[in-house]
Amino acid sequence: MTTAAATAGGRTTKAKPATMAQALGRALRDSMAEDSTVHVLGEDVGTLGGVFRITDGLAKEFGDDRCTDTPLAEAGILGAAVGMAMYGLRPVVEMQFDAFAYPAFEQLMSHVAKMRNRTGGAMPLPITVRVPYGGGIGGVEHHSDSSEAYYMATPGLHVVTPATVEDAYGLLRASIASDDPVVFLEPKRLYWSKADWSPEAPAAVESIGRAVVRRSGRSATLITYGPSLPVCMEAAEAAVAEGWDLEVVDLRSLVPFDDETVAASVRRTGRAVVVHESPGFGGPGGEIAARITERCFHHLEAPVLRVAGFDIPYPPPMLERHHLPGVDRVLDAVARLQWEADS
Repeated sequence: MTTAAATAGGRTTKAKPATMAQALGRALRDSMAEDSTVHVLGEDVGTLGGVFRITDGLAKEFGDDRCTDTPLAEAGILGAAVGMAMYGLRPVVEMQFDAFAYPAFEQLMSHVAKMRNRTGGAMPLPITVRVPYGGGIGGVEHHSDSSEAYYMATPGLHVVTPATVEDAYGLLRASIASDDPVVFLEPKRLYWSKADWSPEAPAAVESIGRAVVRRSGRSATLITYGPSLPVCMEAAEAAVAEGWDLEVVDLRSLVPFDDETVAASVRRTGRAVVVHESPGFGGPGGEIAARITERCFHHLEAPVLRVAGFDIPYPPPMLERHHLPGVDRVLDAVARLQWEADS
């Protein structure tokens, strides 16, 4: 949680409203300032500052040799980052949109994810791949995919996604500092979300791989991440009128997965719903539900349910509100949990 004030260098710094986009940009700047091996590269990241302006000002401050505009060739961008990492740099790659990253997937699968294992640990590839993902912005196909399941199913990659301004800063700093490759998924519809946050004394995330309970409850656990966290928090508040007290767990890290926090929550409540934008079939929710069932079977009062995007290519903007999980669909799932327990 953020606080109204933070202490930096012996002085008190008042927090003020900041967006997730600003926190991400500050994380990149601070990482580059502290470590000269950190380089940012991608399409339009320099002169333009990125499509979402996350990298705005970095080329001016650090030079275009450290914040570099590249050709429109994702496989080439990531291939160059592999070479940079092999020679001691820490590249941070920006993919403009989720589905634009697919041409680079072969590089991720064949080299980035496997190099450390292939060399017996002698050659880590400390690459951070930033991917704006998910819907909710009225984008068309190729601009609103939820591709996390592909990355989760690739051994050797860490997969991280923030849902708050504070975590956007802390998790990106931790990802860049990691010696393992990280796919850093940024929920684009939360870029303009705001919170009171001080860039002068941001709270650090000690390590990747820890979930956090955003709301305590007793009736059921909502397990979510990234763009679906605000939906679940809103659903939990609305559920009070139905007499339900919902706990909300923000995973933050999909790989490594925090079984301890998730299992502890489900054992307390006895019921669980996994919520994400990615399609249900073959999506993250299936793996998460399996892990919960394996660890919490004797505590479950009802089957683990999923609320997900439909099993279709991403729809046109006018239909996305039907496609994306919303409060009503989450509450319907909670009602099913209660019925299953009573039947």
